[in-house]
Amino acid sequence: MLTYKAMYKFLDQGVHAEVLDFPGTITSGANLEEARRSLANALVDMAETNLLRGEPLPQPDPSCTDPEADLEEPIHLLLSAASRICVVPQTPAP
Repeated sequence: MLTYKAMYKFLDQGVHAEVLDFPGTITSGANLEEARRSLANALVDMAETNLLRGEPLPQPDPSCTDPEADLEEPIHLLLSAASRICVVPQTPAP
């Protein structure tokens, strides 16, 4: 399990959410609960994309911070090795 840092900014139209130490992991929600759920999904999607491309995951950096954030908290990433397994039919032996 990797622990990154999530930030939330409360706006008039909803909540902006971002993982500070995993570049590109940004989303929003109508409220904090929705923004948290959306950010967790975005983090998994970004991590899976990195791995599919053969790219490493960014190292968590607990010192990351955003002075404009209204809330910062840990966000955990747990990937399963079997999350996207496809069984390819084998060609029968001649």
